[in-house]
Amino acid sequence: MRQETERCRAALERAATGSTVAFVSSGDAGVYGMAGLAIEMAAAHGWQVPIEIIPGISAANSAAAKMGAPLMLDYACVSLSDLLVPWETILVRIRALAAADMVVALYNPKSTKRIRQIEEVAEIFLSHRPPTTPVGIATAVGAEEETFLLSTLGGFLTEEINMKSIVIVGNSSSQILNGWFVTPRGYKIPSLSK
Repeated sequence: MRQETERCRAALERAATGSTVAFVSSGDAGVYGMAGLAIEMAAAHGWQVPIEIIPGISAANSAAAKMGAPLMLDYACVSLSDLLVPWETILVRIRALAAADMVVALYNPKSTKRIRQIEEVAEIFLSHRPPTTPVGIATAVGAEEETFLLSTLGGFLTEEINMKSIVIVGNSSSQILNGWFVTPRGYKIPSLSK
């Protein structure tokens, strides 16, 4: 963390000498990863190096698969990290998504220094959705210590949330069905009666 620019520069400088470089970014390199930074930096410095971006599985999709199907309908991903994006800009986006009744996957929800941000976001969602709205929390997705739990918009702040967590906030139609977090798409479920 916070050394992304240095890592990109080292990889691009080496690639500019003709070396083959594998530059690894966890998850999906194009989703909060470093693919964009590498392309921007190569363009800014005039490095004509071949770049191939191999997609990974984003934390939102990995977490959703373990929780059920919370992303079955329209959804958005927002990082709550204000290191590169001003907090006011993030709040504008959160307010719009909450008002639009979108399912939202929150990346970088809480750190040792950023504690109040997730609380502000919860307040915004609670002004548009009932406290019973499902919320899923996945931590360390794909690692040995991964955890997944289902909560509600009114209660999820009491759970352990950190920088390795992704929080998925359901919309007004999201529900828990047989232990699965589901956002229905609107399919008609046929009757089994004959």
